[in-house]
Amino acid sequence: MGLIVYLIVGGILGWSAKFIIGENMPGGIIGKIIAGIGGAWIGGELLGTFGPSVAGIAIIPALIGAIIFIFILSLIMRSTRK
Repeated sequence: MGLIVYLIVGGILGWSAKFIIGENMPGGIIGKIIAGIGGAWIGGELLGTFGPSVAGIAIIPALIGAIIFIFILSLIMRSTRK
């Protein structure tokens, strides 16, 4: 049950970060889940764990990390398309 909640929280964080940054995230819902979980890792490494936590994910650092993750991914995707 914990894994399902972890994936749902990752998907919500990825969707929120995509909505905030306004970039198109490739991969649909799977891409958003990966962005949310990757963002949780990046945010945890850069900012630590503060704020509210759901399923072991600190929400504020994870959201900031997901925004960074999507921004970097969108830069990479733009450079490969040209």
